[in-house]
Amino acid sequence: MNKILVVDYEKCTGCRNCEMACSVFHVHVNNPTKSAVRIVKWERAGLDVPIICQQCEEPACASICPVRAISRDADTGALAVDYDLCVGCRMCMVACPFGAVTFDVDRRQVIKCDLCGGVDPWCVRFCEPRALTYRLPAVVSMDKKRAAGRSLLEALTPRNRRVHTQQI
Repeated sequence: MNKILVVDYEKCTGCRNCEMACSVFHVHVNNPTKSAVRIVKWERAGLDVPIICQQCEEPACASICPVRAISRDADTGALAVDYDLCVGCRMCMVACPFGAVTFDVDRRQVIKCDLCGGVDPWCVRFCEPRALTYRLPAVVSMDKKRAAGRSLLEALTPRNRRVHTQQI
């Protein structure tokens, strides 16, 4: 069984080291906008929340991609983008229930976590409070992931705006 990234939201301090480490590893530039990890401040709960790909068993991002640029790496189990195929249509961004796919406006391609190729991901290595860990999964059901995603979406959505979610 492949390892997964696990987030302990209570430990995250919002230091953003994970964002910096990710961008340095992947594009050799310290620029959080180039990172596959994003820290979102959840004011109501007083939390800093790392938004990161959940490597879904049935990935909506891969299913919706018109050029099949997102596929699962056989060795790591990570969903990876083939940048030779990606046309930057952003359909995967819309489909991701966790908001974990972003867009690089300079390269005109999406950004999503590939688990750094299966070695200890850099976001984990540089997470000083140890809010991010890379380990074999305990029993983490898709229902728990969906519930967490819905809670986060509701918390981050302005009260006067309706959110329409699609059951995947």
